[in-house]
Amino acid sequence: MAATLDAPARALLTATNYCHVSTRRPDATILTVVVWCDVDGEQVVLNSAEGRAWPANARRDGGATLNVMNLENPYEYVEIVASLADYTAEGADDVIDALAKKYMGVDRYPAHRADETRITLRFAPERVRHRRG
Repeated sequence: MAATLDAPARALLTATNYCHVSTRRPDATILTVVVWCDVDGEQVVLNSAEGRAWPANARRDGGATLNVMNLENPYEYVEIVASLADYTAEGADDVIDALAKKYMGVDRYPAHRADETRITLRFAPERVRHRRG
């Protein structure tokens, strides 16, 4: 069942707060990583590189739990249980460049590597819980 992001939750995602992505490993333990995030419509946009564990876990299981905390008030956060809506390499370099602009103020992601394929993952919220702290 789809859920929507209200304005305060969307504000946390569009600010330069970090997203904690939790996925389930094949042995059923939880893997949590910290990544940059943004929003496109109702979807949460994340970027990584092919071959990393958390995108593979999200792809295998079809989703993840995302938690974005307000860096200025850590008691305010949004938790999103989301399904994986899209997983693609197409345009992923542009997405990581846009995220680098947002988080670092640079036009091009400085850690681009010729030997890695960037991927963009788009998550559709199924449950959203915003704690206003």
